Amino acid sequence: MPDRSEIDALIEMMARLPGLGPRSARRTVLHLIRKRELQLTPLAELMSRVAASARECLNCGNVGTEEICPICADERRGNGQLCVVEDVGDLWAMERGGSFKGRYHVLGGTLSALDRVGPEELRIPQLVARVESEGITEVILALNATVDGQTTAHYIADQLETRVALSSLAQGVPIGGELDYLDDGTITAALNARRKL
Repeated sequence: MPDRSEIDALIEMMARLPGLGPRSARRTVLHLIRKRELQLTPLAELMSRVAASARECLNCGNVGTEEICPICADERRGNGQLCVVEDVGDLWAMERGGSFKGRYHVLGGTLSALDRVGPEELRIPQLVARVESEGITEVILALNATVDGQTTAHYIADQLETRVALSSLAQGVPIGGELDYLDDGTITAALNARRKL
């Protein structure tokens, strides 16, 4: 096999990132090369520092630079509420909203018989242990409205139902959403979750 240039190798590596295909990766790499001093060099240095310092929070699974993330370390967040999410991106999305003031637990995925992902491959045993040891009064299941997400939510509910109050995020029509653009499942969920005005 012929040797590939480092630029081709970089394009190939970038193309593996979510949201980037071969064309986007090629455009991105060419842009970075053209802006070498302003973007490529600082980006490479920052990526090197992040690679050396990033770690998972030992408590919740969030990603940061400390063994215990700032959310878990903040005593004001220890209000008894624990929001369970599939991955770190979901945690960050919840934090962007700014309305949840409790702590989080990142599962690291969802249960999936097809992919052979069981409770032990996820952080479900750690979740049960946290509920028992941290004085949790409510677990909010903020899992995606997929078959695997709902299966995982039901499994967790079965594990915790006698230990703590359980709730889940409301599902339905998003703010600014038009019914014509929504899928049947979203419309059904919104109809079933309706409330009196």
